[in-house]
Amino acid sequence: MERQETDLAIRIPAVVKERREHGLEGLVGGLDALIISTEQDRLDQAVAGLLRYTGLSVRAQFDDDTFRTFVLGTEGSAHFLVRARKRGENPFLAVNVAEKTLALPNTRLETFIYRTGELDKYVEIQNERGVQFLTPGIIDYPHFRYIQTVPSPYTGNSTGFIEWSGEEGNYAPASARIHPGNPEKPGYPHLSCIHELDHTATRVRAMERNDAILEFMNLTSYRFDFAVFVRSLNSITSVARLEHEGYAQVFTSGIEPYRDAGTSGPTELFIRHYGTRVHHMAFRTEEIEETFSALRNDGMDFLVELVGSPEEGLQQTFSMPSPHTLLVNEYIHRYKGFDGFFTRSNVELLTRATGRQ
Repeated sequence: MERQETDLAIRIPAVVKERREHGLEGLVGGLDALIISTEQDRLDQAVAGLLRYTGLSVRAQFDDDTFRTFVLGTEGSAHFLVRARKRGENPFLAVNVAEKTLALPNTRLETFIYRTGELDKYVEIQNERGVQFLTPGIIDYPHFRYIQTVPSPYTGNSTGFIEWSGEEGNYAPASARIHPGNPEKPGYPHLSCIHELDHTATRVRAMERNDAILEFMNLTSYRFDFAVFVRSLNSITSVARLEHEGYAQVFTSGIEPYRDAGTSGPTELFIRHYGTRVHHMAFRTEEIEETFSALRNDGMDFLVELVGSPEEGLQQTFSMPSPHTLLVNEYIHRYKGFDGFFTRSNVELLTRATGRQ
């Protein structure tokens, strides 16, 4: 463990220096959108679940030659592009072959899309550095220009980059068939207490944790912020941020590699079952005690009870994973300017809860 932390501490300044020297520092902004892929027969149910259990509403839906897509959003949040492939090659198939994902080969949070105002410059620099993209060049859409990387060997995630040229939030390609009328959102009062995407957490293997963090830093302007160790459960949670507030990218890994189900802890066991992938999406939540009760009364099951307290500055919980996206919802309420993601009393409870999957 000490060797890994020393390695990370040495390599981070080198990455930041290289970003500056290549003109990348500050070139990429915050999270614009993320792409969740599902099986074709589960897309409508995946969208219905997000409408029922988050503050998201459908902003648009369309078909093109390759995908059927719903665009979901809420004020102050990155957009959610929830879609199903109709045809064509899936570049994520190779990372969807774990024990519990074989029956859902197209299902995962695939891509994080970040904003940039200078996409040509960014792609030119990264091409020279050897970054691999899914397409030979930038793709032009009616309202934006776009490119994304091949799936990461460490996380299974792709990183996309978007430069808006027209109506922001309009992700439809020129060939899209727009569907009028959007699915209705339930009118439950507690949904107004669930707000923007706060962070997501990707599970990565113990020995690839540093490479995953540094790869992400090399692709964006994010910085490594801090790490929380849960030694009793063989787990590290590492946080990267672009700024003090706003969306954070979280990586959770083992401290030691997987050995066996009895001793390796829930993080490495999750990867054994599901592969490297995003585990949960966290939504900022107000009135969390009342919201938690209302969600439970509406049929949501949870991996863990509501943990933390106003006195500690934080309360949060994990839902059971969606059968349609394989993603867990986290609901998180910070009090009195609390700046972290855990308290000492709840980090072990939350980590242990993932073992129930």
